[in-house]
Amino acid sequence: MRITVLGGRGAWPGADQGCSGFLVEHGGFRLLVDPGYATVQPLLARLPAVAVDAVYVSHGHPDHCADLQPLLRARVLTDRAPAALPVYAPAGSLDALLAIDEPGLVDGAYRLCGFAPGEGFEVGPFAARTWALPHWVSNAGVRLTCPGGVLAYTGDTGPSPDLVELARDADLLIAEATYVDDIPDRHAGNLSSAAEVGRYAALAGARSVLLTHLWPGTEPTDAVAAARRAYGGPVDVAAPGLVRVLEP
Repeated sequence: MRITVLGGRGAWPGADQGCSGFLVEHGGFRLLVDPGYATVQPLLARLPAVAVDAVYVSHGHPDHCADLQPLLRARVLTDRAPAALPVYAPAGSLDALLAIDEPGLVDGAYRLCGFAPGEGFEVGPFAARTWALPHWVSNAGVRLTCPGGVLAYTGDTGPSPDLVELARDADLLIAEATYVDDIPDRHAGNLSSAAEVGRYAALAGARSVLLTHLWPGTEPTDAVAAARRAYGGPVDVAAPGLVRVLEP
């Protein structure tokens, strides 16, 4: 399994990178995970829009899904009869986004596969198991398993005992770490810190950790240091172009 980071910033894109977005590949299948703000440009620098085989969206906040709309435009305006792109997302979470365009323009470009967080399904070579994790809107953390390894991804989440099960023995845990340590009261229960990620990664026995969704202006080395207080494995911060190759 090969994971390429398209962006790893939380809330809004910066001059240097976009928001959450990951290209996950195995056996020639290309799964786009969370096409947040400003992730479609680095994606298209690597492959054409029609080469994406499926999309997984953890939740409907635009820093995790907004660039699905230009991706669909790129598919339908390049090829007026593109193959319908399967888009997996919590039921109803993309309704507002998919309604913003010219009526009918992208209707044939996608096939919406809504699910309830907690359900499991197959996406190409990946077995996807999801968990309902605490956030302001319906958020589905996902564990992707294939012969090439196990990837766990939290989306955005507050504290939950399910995070340990999600990350159990995963080859790579990509985890939201908006804050370094202390979480402001207004975000408590709905977002995570790097220090918390370190604690549940250690309990889960995850083999490596990639911190993502850092609040703009956060020093990456501070986030890594906070996670390492409890977790002894490899820790890095998601940055555009970073590649991780998992082997079983």
